[in-house]
Amino acid sequence: MRERAYNRVVVIVDNIRSLNNIGSLFRTADAFGVEAIALCGICGTPPHREIQKTALGATRSVPWNYYEKTMSAVKRYSESGYKIVAVEQTGDACDLARFPFEERGQYALIFGHEINGVAPDVIEASDLSLQIPQFGIKRSLNVAVTAGIVLWEFCGKRCEVK
Repeated sequence: MRERAYNRVVVIVDNIRSLNNIGSLFRTADAFGVEAIALCGICGTPPHREIQKTALGATRSVPWNYYEKTMSAVKRYSESGYKIVAVEQTGDACDLARFPFEERGQYALIFGHEINGVAPDVIEASDLSLQIPQFGIKRSLNVAVTAGIVLWEFCGKRCEVK
């Protein structure tokens, strides 16, 4: 078994209501060696049967904290030197394929509510917004799918297999 690799990436979960999505985020975070998850606002927290159904034990392998306000998590990671990245479709969002990765950079990726997305004040407090180019009619992905795509790009480009 290989040692757990951390990728200097944390996930901030901004008011995601679906416990299944939260469980999926844990499982994906484990797969890509994410440092930690910050669950914020209305997010459910482990231990919970509905989270566990999709997390499959990842709530025990990925460190997590709960913050009543998303801005508290943003402030904590910003003050710790993380670049704050809101994963949200905005007018000035950077396309994922063009993101200027810093080899030694630390990133806090914010994923938002299933319908409302990342809260406007959280976007404003972020260093930048990031989007996945989409070509369909809906131009919308499930938050857990979005996290999988973004974490693959962030962690896969810098991952060192031990």
